Amino acid sequence: MEVLREKVEEEEEAEREEAAERAEWARMEKMMRPVEVRKEETTLKQETLRDLEKKLSEIQITVSAELPAFTKDTIDISKLPVSYKTNTPKEEHLLQVADNFSRQYSHLCPDRVPLFLHPLNECEVPKFVSTTLRPTLMPYPELYNWDSCAQFVSDFLTMVPLPDPLKPPSHLYSSTTVLKYQKGNCFDFSTLLCSMLIGSGYDAYCVNGYGSLDLCHMDLTREVCPLTVKPKETIKKEEKVLPKKYTIKPPRDLCSRFEQEQEVKKQQEIRAQEKKRLREEEERLMEAEKAKPDALHGLRVHSWVLVLSGKREVPENFFIDPFTGHSYSTQDEHFLGIESLWNHKNYWINMQDCWNCCKDLIFDLGDPVRWEYMLLGTDKSQLSLTEEDDSGINDEDDVENLGKEDEDKSFDMPHSWVEQIEISPEAFETRCPNGKKVIQYKRAKLEKWAPYLNSNGLVSRLTTYEDLQCTNILEIKEWYQNREDMLELKHINKTTDLKTDYFKPGHPQALRVHSYKSMQPEMDRVIEFYEMARVDGLMKREETPRTMTEYYQGRPDFLSYRHASFGPRVKKLTLSSAESNPRPIVKITERFFRNPAKPAEEDVAERVFLVAEERIQLRYHCREDHITASKREFLRRTEVDSKGNKIIMTPDMCISFEVEPMEHTKKLLYQYEAMMHLKREEKLSRHQVWESELEVLEILKLREEEEAAHTLTISIYDTKRNEKSKEYREAMERMMHEEHLRQVETQLDYLAPFLAQLPPGEKLTRWQAVRLKDECLSDFKQRLINKANLIQARFEKETQELQKKQQWYQENQVTLTPEDEDLYLSYCSQAMFRIRILEQRLNRHKELAPLKYLALEEKLYKDPRLGELQKIFA
Repeated sequence: MEVLREKVEEEEEAEREEAAERAEWARMEKMMRPVEVRKEETTLKQETLRDLEKKLSEIQITVSAELPAFTKDTIDISKLPVSYKTNTPKEEHLLQVADNFSRQYSHLCPDRVPLFLHPLNECEVPKFVSTTLRPTLMPYPELYNWDSCAQFVSDFLTMVPLPDPLKPPSHLYSSTTVLKYQKGNCFDFSTLLCSMLIGSGYDAYCVNGYGSLDLCHMDLTREVCPLTVKPKETIKKEEKVLPKKYTIKPPRDLCSRFEQEQEVKKQQEIRAQEKKRLREEEERLMEAEKAKPDALHGLRVHSWVLVLSGKREVPENFFIDPFTGHSYSTQDEHFLGIESLWNHKNYWINMQDCWNCCKDLIFDLGDPVRWEYMLLGTDKSQLSLTEEDDSGINDEDDVENLGKEDEDKSFDMPHSWVEQIEISPEAFETRCPNGKKVIQYKRAKLEKWAPYLNSNGLVSRLTTYEDLQCTNILEIKEWYQNREDMLELKHINKTTDLKTDYFKPGHPQALRVHSYKSMQPEMDRVIEFYEMARVDGLMKREETPRTMTEYYQGRPDFLSYRHASFGPRVKKLTLSSAESNPRPIVKITERFFRNPAKPAEEDVAERVFLVAEERIQLRYHCREDHITASKREFLRRTEVDSKGNKIIMTPDMCISFEVEPMEHTKKLLYQYEAMMHLKREEKLSRHQVWESELEVLEILKLREEEEAAHTLTISIYDTKRNEKSKEYREAMERMMHEEHLRQVETQLDYLAPFLAQLPPGEKLTRWQAVRLKDECLSDFKQRLINKANLIQARFEKETQELQKKQQWYQENQVTLTPEDEDLYLSYCSQAMFRIRILEQRLNRHKELAPLKYLALEEKLYKDPRLGELQKIFA
């Protein structure tokens, strides 16, 4: 019976093992379905793998010694919290689940590389990659959008290459450590950026895949700088005017068609030759810029961030390279393949073929055929089924059983072991390591600085070159911040030597743009203004050596344009400036907007003052129902002749063209009054032109002073840089400290040491009270004397040391070097400062000592414990 019972138990155990194996094979078949491994291809794949391993073993990888190192040996782990050094039971369970998942994956997909699941952290503790992510919303509004987050990570950290470009790193550090040391590899970059993006509400994932050589090495020398790309101009389509029924036919064209056709053929040949030349030049440049073939193409491991559409109104999926902070399409050729991706909740394996890079990948993480997940507790919706597939799942019992099985197998991701990610305001403002970063692009170099690092407020500089070797400079753009003169951008064109300054609102002269080649007056320049900040409504002023043109807007007199022409300056024997010897004005042209309060035939559209010819020309606005406008010309003569007789207004002094001469007949008196008014206007216009010249001189002088001083503004909330706020705060702290010392001093019991000599609880006699008062005053007097002696001793010591130093200098003056003399002068200055301070302290002590003595004596008389004294002096 016992033998039979043992046989039955063995058969039951064998049946249980077979059932477990069947369940395991069912799970394995599910994973094998998307891979579609065929038995007849096994031998061929093994041969291909052996050939690939042989070729890879012949490739030698050299890592430059100049690249920055970031290893666990350079990290101080003594102050790290316990979560960095140990694992919780839930984390240990997760590691076991990950190991089991990795074993199944390696068994079913032997030709795939091992999974990147639980690398070591800085404390040599294995941590699951999803728990390394710490979603954090930064307290800075600038870091709320993905582009600003990516740019901050790119600027703040320094790139460290992977130890082995063919394998993921063995260590994955926490984002707090990466931020502290400001360096990391591509996985560290991606982990920090993904944590910030998830905290900001994006559906972001870290990706483990393969990238191009330029992407892995952060080589942007073949990329165009984004700041040099000009936005596409939208071309407005001209609306075709419908031909009118009654139109005048154009005159007959009498040109030869044969000559026109020959000219067209000739132009086409010239254009074809030019296109051919440009095409050959472009091919030559592309050949020179073409990268050398990479022996490890498709094998270089890289990590980046995937952002899926949906959350934060993201319209489509895209990649973010954390090294550069640039966004790329999922079809970009720099991204060659994906092994896996993860967020803070789950881990997915890519089961799709990457033969065409990432162009054909479908990022539907709810599709288990394309993406194999590790944990069931995922927030991604399952693949939507068709009606035919859904028809077999109508039974409610099956649905309930399926839900119960999923609940049993689900496993929630543990909380992140990483501390809260924090970026101090100083670090956020500094951005780049040591406050400076240089990025080399194709024919361009971008330099970045932290605010207030440069004394002139320079924060960024873009240098554009003509050649690939970056030797011939084409133009320079410099961006500024916190300038008191509100300078924002300076553009220097090295080809034309044209400099253009751009200003923010708030300049004393309301400058917007200043284009010039030289700061000397009466040279070519264009100055644009913020017209709303000026009383005269001046928008732009263009100046040449012989002309000045001004454009206005929003004036009550409707002036829109003024152009002044100058003649050669009259030479004087004495030296004179431009202010005392202005250029003679030859002609002034003014144009006006339409004044709706006046009729068109009385509203002047343009007036020209021909100063040299003594003529004034007027052109009026055109009426809506007319095609021509009225004109009038005055011959400006002197009011008296050579004999002193007054000149009377004559009809020949005013030449008029009236559109409607019968409607408005102008009398001679009207013409005389109009000419007198124009004379006054001419005088006023000449004065305004002269004022404009003086204003230009004032602007140039102010700009020279601003460029020499380049003073920076400091916010009142910046207590570290604002000297006035800092001094006020320090003064308040000093006053509070002195008040505290005063309160402590008042709380001191000055009779306690003397009362301790008497029996406790005994009432003082008259003789004891007098003796206590005398001892207390005597002790206080001796303390004051000792303090004075101590200050005097320090004063004498400093004086003797200074005399010895001066004697040494007299003896060795001939043989001293300039550095020794500077040290001697510095020592003398500090010694004299200390001597003066000690002298002031001694004098102040001598003045206050009698007052302190009298104050203590008065306190003793008023002390209730020495009541016998009060009876004596009563």
